[in-house]
Amino acid sequence: MEIFSKDHKLFRLIHHNYNLLPVLNRFGIKLGVKEKTVENLCLEKNINPNFFLAIVNTFNNEEYFPQEELLSFSPLEIIEYLKRTHRYYLNYVIPKLDSQLEELIQSRTSENQGLQMVSQFYRTYKEELEEHIDYEEKTVFPYIEKMVTNNKSEGNYSIISFEKEHTNIDEKLNDLKSLIIKYLSPDYNENLCNEFLITLFRFEKDIYDHARIEDVILLNQAKRIEKNIR
Repeated sequence: MEIFSKDHKLFRLIHHNYNLLPVLNRFGIKLGVKEKTVENLCLEKNINPNFFLAIVNTFNNEEYFPQEELLSFSPLEIIEYLKRTHRYYLNYVIPKLDSQLEELIQSRTSENQGLQMVSQFYRTYKEELEEHIDYEEKTVFPYIEKMVTNNKSEGNYSIISFEKEHTNIDEKLNDLKSLIIKYLSPDYNENLCNEFLITLFRFEKDIYDHARIEDVILLNQAKRIEKNIR
């Protein structure tokens, strides 16, 4: 799998892997990139090109994960990227899945207990994901931001508390996919079902990369900062 550099033209990244489009959007990059290189566009948008490439290459290549380089970036920079990813999930992916699932359910011509199980499992997953994001946005991220900016921790909270409670929400997406693939009764619109399943596959890949950055990078950074100031 290709590793992109500052000299690559941005349109090449998109042609190479169109799944990078939502990642580019998180950096405020929209289409109409002309012949600009990664470095040109990052300078124009006031983006750290090294951070941009680390994220893009991690998303593009499952085997690529520059842990030491990612650990060297500011936690504030990483948090801002994670927040934009959360907004993408809540404002686009989840509503899209909601709509696709509703269309799929409406396409059935019988009770289809398999679809009922899928719907129930999905609703539970959605609630857990929203609670997880809400906790990060209101508790974890502000705690880390205050440690970075004030060089001190406040209250009795510790990042270890979050680490212990941090669930692997990406694993539950795999369970949902398996439920659809293995147990649906053949009473549904196959095109609608395929669209829903493809969206789940893409979402699972995005969640996996998101969780790696949270768990391996941001939490380790937070633990180091916490240790140094206590």
